[in-house]
Amino acid sequence: MRGIGRLGAGLLACMCTWPVLAWGPLGHAVVADIAQRHLSAGARAEVRRLLAPEHVDTLAAVSSWADGLRDDPAQRALWLRTRSQHYVDFHGRHRCRYEPPVDCRQGQCVVAGIAHYAGVLADRGRGDAERREALKFVVHFVGDVHQPLHAGYRDDKGGNTRQVVFAGRGSNLHRVWDSGLLAQRGLDAAAYARLLDAQPGPALPGPVSPIGSAAARWAEESCRLTAQPGFYPRTRKLGRTYVEAELPVAEQRLRLAGYRLAAVLNQALSAGPAAGPHP
Repeated sequence: MRGIGRLGAGLLACMCTWPVLAWGPLGHAVVADIAQRHLSAGARAEVRRLLAPEHVDTLAAVSSWADGLRDDPAQRALWLRTRSQHYVDFHGRHRCRYEPPVDCRQGQCVVAGIAHYAGVLADRGRGDAERREALKFVVHFVGDVHQPLHAGYRDDKGGNTRQVVFAGRGSNLHRVWDSGLLAQRGLDAAAYARLLDAQPGPALPGPVSPIGSAAARWAEESCRLTAQPGFYPRTRKLGRTYVEAELPVAEQRLRLAGYRLAAVLNQALSAGPAAGPHP
């Protein structure tokens, strides 16, 4: 119970910056790994070519780069310019209907971020450095938009100010969704991706063009999940019942994010359809 005594300090730390990590490194790596499994040959080759200067060749290796900008003094300007593109706040409350003039002013939300950077990535007239940066943003932002608390409607900073106790420690609802739920599996990213990718696929939506419209639908899906009974618990203490109800939801979002990311990259890199499930 001593963790509850530290709750106030932890909460204040969370409130200093919005957003905090979405899914955390594990979740983002799972999304990226699933996507990599469904890249076309051409898209896979272009991803490797773009990432070669960073001495990595997988999407998972760069999946949390956009969050890391926050802690890199040399990238402070880029972080300040893009930090609002990790999430979208729905101002229509329970309607969860995306309205750019009020939900994404001046293009500062995850929906606009996905559309912008997917366009940069697809533009072969731009330099490799610019397209490489765009690739890393797309990989991250597609994961972000599928985390329900990065597309909510409540005035709680995406669950950051909703105090809970999880696994015997003081926490907040956002952190539970970032990493607490996923940690219950005890798997690394590669094993988790294999597990989810092997499961029978849900009914997936159609093409991702135009990408802005598709990203808006994904955000609306996430928002509606936060409005479901039980998502916001009635008690502060979250136990096995919450995990059993919400972990499958989180895992479905990871799978959808992975499949949809593959489709976005295949389309942006002009590499043809994805192998396997196609959103």
